[in-house]
Amino acid sequence: MGLENILFIVVLATAVFWFSKNLKTIIRNINLGKDLDISDNKTERWKKMLMIAIGQSKMVKKPISGLMHIVVYAGFVIINIEVLEIVIDGILGTHRVFAAPLGGFYDFLIASFEVLALLVLTACVIFLIRRNLLSIKRFGFREMIGWPKTDANIILIVEVLLMGAFLKMNAADSILQARGVEHYSQAGAFPVSSMIVPLLEGFSTSSLIVFERVTWWFHIIGIFLFLNYLPYSKHFHIILAFPSVFYSKLKPKGEFDNMASVKKEVELMFDPSADPYAAPAEPEGPIERFGAKDVQDLSWKQLMDSYSCTECGRCSEQCPAAQTGKLLSPRKIMMDTRDRLEEVGKNIDQHGVEHQDGKSLLGDYIQEEELWACTTCNACVDACPIELNPLSIIMDMRRSLVMEESKVPSELAGMITNIENNGAPWQFAQADRANWINED
Repeated sequence: MGLENILFIVVLATAVFWFSKNLKTIIRNINLGKDLDISDNKTERWKKMLMIAIGQSKMVKKPISGLMHIVVYAGFVIINIEVLEIVIDGILGTHRVFAAPLGGFYDFLIASFEVLALLVLTACVIFLIRRNLLSIKRFGFREMIGWPKTDANIILIVEVLLMGAFLKMNAADSILQARGVEHYSQAGAFPVSSMIVPLLEGFSTSSLIVFERVTWWFHIIGIFLFLNYLPYSKHFHIILAFPSVFYSKLKPKGEFDNMASVKKEVELMFDPSADPYAAPAEPEGPIERFGAKDVQDLSWKQLMDSYSCTECGRCSEQCPAAQTGKLLSPRKIMMDTRDRLEEVGKNIDQHGVEHQDGKSLLGDYIQEEELWACTTCNACVDACPIELNPLSIIMDMRRSLVMEESKVPSELAGMITNIENNGAPWQFAQADRANWINED
């Protein structure tokens, strides 16, 4: 085993260790949420994940961006086969280790990778133009100013550089193969990188070997850095989109979940056999909070959704409140939840689980005006390409405002009072509601 192989193993081990450490932190943060049993209808859930997360069925509702996203997604998945080969070659010191066992199919595979790499590179350039030069409304919301925009550009630029390095590596490799250089055995077909070959043919063999090695190292180290950048980026949805879709809501979108404790009290009110003077049962464990004030009051699924958000803005683009200039943006709800969860996680790392920083998701990140702007129409849920549910977070925080702090807008307070007193939202008694029937 040569020095280069040892160095590669050290780099690989470091990348895997660091990614595992970050992944463990994210799993810990998600588990800060309340327990939620989502184990029903597994067959339907697998079908849904196959169609939406793997099949990208909701992406193509916007045909241009959807098809380009599918190209980038396919490139990410399929080119991992090429990455696996590079990893094995790096550990063993071999050259194109899959060539011998795959035979002629290997040529087709490498040719397919090259075509896909060119398509990914082209799609990323178009995405960069769309995000930075065109006035696309969903990329201009206030939550996309600053780091979110930079984050998207970083990933797109990195993908362009990685695909470029892959094609240049193959171009140098093909020339070295043609020259019969030792170690560079004849393997692969190079329909795209062959266009780069004329630019490199004048290089000496020793210079070409250095060029091939530099691009090889640049490509694989870039992939390792990309892997470890994901946990700090919105692009972590590459991993979490699959469980998010699998555990997404199967009930009709308009069906809301009732709080078990409140539902029980209402059922007792309508139970003629219940003793109205009976003392309530002593609560077991910590007192349940009504709704959600901070991230720990949300479920683990809601917290996972915040990490899964692609920040594509389709939810905010369809939101009627956002379209009419209201403060609400469903994408911001997801981003704020993730940012607050990250802050809580860092506080735990520094000060321990019991540390309280005096801040909360509701108030410090998400304002009451945002929550009450929501019409609960479910447009955001329907538009999300990976079935995230910002409305569930909005409703839980509304519950906290109403049931914990007795805070409601004056218009809503009047309606609630009318329902309590009159049995209807209007300011007249139930007995008078049908008087119009007797009018001539």
